[in-house]
Amino acid sequence: MRPKALIWFRNDLRIQDNELLTKGLDQFDIYPLFIFDDRQFEKLPQLGFTKTGSFKAQFLIESVEELKSSLQSLGSDLIVRKGLPESIIPELAKELKAKKVFTSKEVTTDEVSIEDHLEDSLFKIGVDFETCWQSTLFHEEDVPWPIKQVPEVFTQFRKEAEKAVEVRPLFDTPKELNTIENIELGLIPSLTELGITEQKFDKRSVVKFKGGEKAAWKRLKDYFWEKDLLKKYKSTRNGLIGADYSSKLSPWLAIGAISAKSVYYEIKKYEAERTKNQSTYWLFFELLWRDFFKFMAKKHGHKIFLQHGLSELAIDQENNQAKFDLWRKGETQEPFIDANMKELAKSGFMSNRGRQIVASYLMHNLKVNWTWGAAWFEHALIDYDPASNWLNWAYIAGVGNDPRNGRVFNVESQQQRHDPKGEYINLWS
Repeated sequence: MRPKALIWFRNDLRIQDNELLTKGLDQFDIYPLFIFDDRQFEKLPQLGFTKTGSFKAQFLIESVEELKSSLQSLGSDLIVRKGLPESIIPELAKELKAKKVFTSKEVTTDEVSIEDHLEDSLFKIGVDFETCWQSTLFHEEDVPWPIKQVPEVFTQFRKEAEKAVEVRPLFDTPKELNTIENIELGLIPSLTELGITEQKFDKRSVVKFKGGEKAAWKRLKDYFWEKDLLKKYKSTRNGLIGADYSSKLSPWLAIGAISAKSVYYEIKKYEAERTKNQSTYWLFFELLWRDFFKFMAKKHGHKIFLQHGLSELAIDQENNQAKFDLWRKGETQEPFIDANMKELAKSGFMSNRGRQIVASYLMHNLKVNWTWGAAWFEHALIDYDPASNWLNWAYIAGVGNDPRNGRVFNVESQQQRHDPKGEYINLWS
């Protein structure tokens, strides 16, 4: 009988291009595991809402359900638990007599802290712990700087990385896996069991996002190949209405239902078979921004969550609950702001341009603490990614990676540029 290893899935809920499913397959019988971490569903005491909202939680549940189904099709299954990973995994390892635990490495402080505590706990019971880096397009071992010297300005990061780094090949999808024996699999919790009230889908939403790897690939194939829209991406990406002004791949990328590498290689295939232009480059460019923020989060740790951000600047913003609640609920009496905030609250999504404008309005017009806005986005967005979310907010606040002193968006001029006929405002009024 071969020794056993636990494979702990986190933000990598896929079987394609997943290094975890190649780790130790020749040495171990693997036992896949996903844990619904209680901390992700706690209420934020000062702000009065949970860290994870209904749309994001439902998307996660669907993604875990599909991962379980995919693993079953390979002859395996998924162990599901709810609680604290650093407590649950050592107990499971003891129960299974597992020799090793594999997981994907994360970059933000809470997740890294969990890894550190888990490694200590496993060491004490004689279980090895190994992480693999697969959340970015470029591997941390391949970039031309140590983490502490990653450039602070995106343009320098992009130019140097593009010259020096090749994207690693995709990992093969296993044809079959060992069966799971002598362990209680556990059930995937419902929204109610996670302490979350279900929100109904609003038909005005840009897309009815469905969690899981199949839906991710369906969306990619639809946008790239069926509708042939990648060639127009750069000119349409600041749209506000409908499914097709942008790729809409961000929810699946955030949860790892599709990898950044998979998207990159589909872009390359599209360029070879259809067309190569500024738009095809621009989607790659957006993947580089995503990488940049992850490397910055790794470099700066907990600073990205602080009001002074990466700077030591004092910021003229206040903790004004009344103003914040008006903004959050879309009741500011500024029609363009309110339309965007209602879309977010009722659908779990907002355009990239909308996010920049409402963030600027909260911090520069209302003078409210930007970290509250970032926390609301964390709650509401289906595609929430800690590094991208918090560092984009810090960027607009002027305490992030911006050689300029923050970004102020004029609401009226932005509305004239992006919604001159008021169609978006009317849609969400």
